[in-house]
Amino acid sequence: MFDFAVFGSLFLTLFVIMDPPGITPIFLALTSGRPAKVQRRMAWQAAAVAFGVIAVFGICGQQILDYLHITTPALMIAGGLLLLLIALDLLTGKSEEPTQTKDVNVALVPLGMPLLAGPGAIVSVILAVQHADSVSAQISVWVAIAAMHVVLWLVMRYSLLIIRVIKDGGVVLVTRLAGMMLSALAVQQIINGITQVIANR
Repeated sequence: MFDFAVFGSLFLTLFVIMDPPGITPIFLALTSGRPAKVQRRMAWQAAAVAFGVIAVFGICGQQILDYLHITTPALMIAGGLLLLLIALDLLTGKSEEPTQTKDVNVALVPLGMPLLAGPGAIVSVILAVQHADSVSAQISVWVAIAAMHVVLWLVMRYSLLIIRVIKDGGVVLVTRLAGMMLSALAVQQIINGITQVIANR
């Protein structure tokens, strides 16, 4: 009743796309300045939101995209543009200004979506669910999805220990690094979307 090949394939695909090690500096940058209790809550909220979005698209994602007449490249480009805006804020330090950003729940946006539950992960899950043609394959797909989000929660939850070591100066450095990484990821996502548009013509 369990297909390890399906589980391993989807789990590795999601691990590469969602990149738990790479999300660590971005999580630290977006949650810096908040109490440890709030940061811990944001870790599980981000994982829960991402799981919820992925689950919805896994169950009826293709129908949603078809109903709204949204193509996969359009989803990728839109997600890339949103990530780019966030990356620019991190690079310029705007996220550190004493404004309303401290009251915004970044666990929902951008952490939960589109950073974790981005277009790549959504499309991968939609395809995996469509190709799972047996009960054991379906079970394996959903176990892989759940396991990936548990890993994401654990990585974000225990990345808070890093803050205690690097202090405020290190957080600023990590924020700039996260902004640079996120901007590159956003641009690559936009390029991939445009490439798919050109290839489909």
